[in-house]
Amino acid sequence: MFTIHPKPRPRPWHPPIVANLRTTTSLPLKTRSLATKTANTLNESNESERPSAGKIKRLVLSQEGRAKLNTYPDREFYSYPRFVTHVDDGFISTLTNVYKERLRPDSEILDLMSSCVSHLPKQVVYKRVVGHGLNAQELAKNPRLNYFFVKDLNEDQKLELQSSSFDAVLCTVSVQYLQQPEKVFAEVCRVLRPGGIFIVSFSNRLFYEKAISAWRDGSAYSRVQLVVQYFQSVEGFTQPEIIRKLPVAAGSAQEEKSPFSWIMRLLGLVSGSDPFYAVIAYKNFKPVYE
Repeated sequence: MFTIHPKPRPRPWHPPIVANLRTTTSLPLKTRSLATKTANTLNESNESERPSAGKIKRLVLSQEGRAKLNTYPDREFYSYPRFVTHVDDGFISTLTNVYKERLRPDSEILDLMSSCVSHLPKQVVYKRVVGHGLNAQELAKNPRLNYFFVKDLNEDQKLELQSSSFDAVLCTVSVQYLQQPEKVFAEVCRVLRPGGIFIVSFSNRLFYEKAISAWRDGSAYSRVQLVVQYFQSVEGFTQPEIIRKLPVAAGSAQEEKSPFSWIMRLLGLVSGSDPFYAVIAYKNFKPVYE
């Protein structure tokens, strides 16, 4: 029997707590009442002018579509650390290249539903990387995380993070386990800065008993469209972009070019390396960098 001692870094994430301060005033009662009324009016005006980014426009999933075969709490299922990557080297290489192209150095990044590895390019330095997951031992092993926090997003979707505090949010091979994806995507939109990017990547691998019904029963094509709908269900995201990299079926060049082979690859029904899918959107607008 052995004991795992987490390294000093990454450290568990402790959100800042803002105290509720009281102020005193020597103003006369009438003046204070007028000031309070004026402040309330200004607050109401600000609320009405506040953009609706992060508002859920519609629900994508039915109650049946959110169901899992394994109904025990996710924390129990993930209580034992799994120091594995879950996808093959080809998938990881493609994902790292996407990160290299889409994430700017010195960005502040939230790695949602992370593990012992984030697949970020090693040569790029980021300002801050905050990890989230369900197993503290896995997160403590992740060398790219500055901080991490443990939270079950199927029990509570609220992220204890400040609004507009991240330039990018990542979700790697985990979106299939979200039972309230609309609320989670709304929270991601809230914590992103304007122009911030949300990259959701996945393959055809999964813990079958922990994936939601809508994902388990779907094809590769329908799963991509499902994630697209998650983005579209929340006010504030740009039109989602889709990146696909499908494995090449074994056989002759003529066979690989045939319509049947193309359809098989599209549906993820060929053997070989893991198919790569990513759905990407930005908050409010897609920035243009020189």
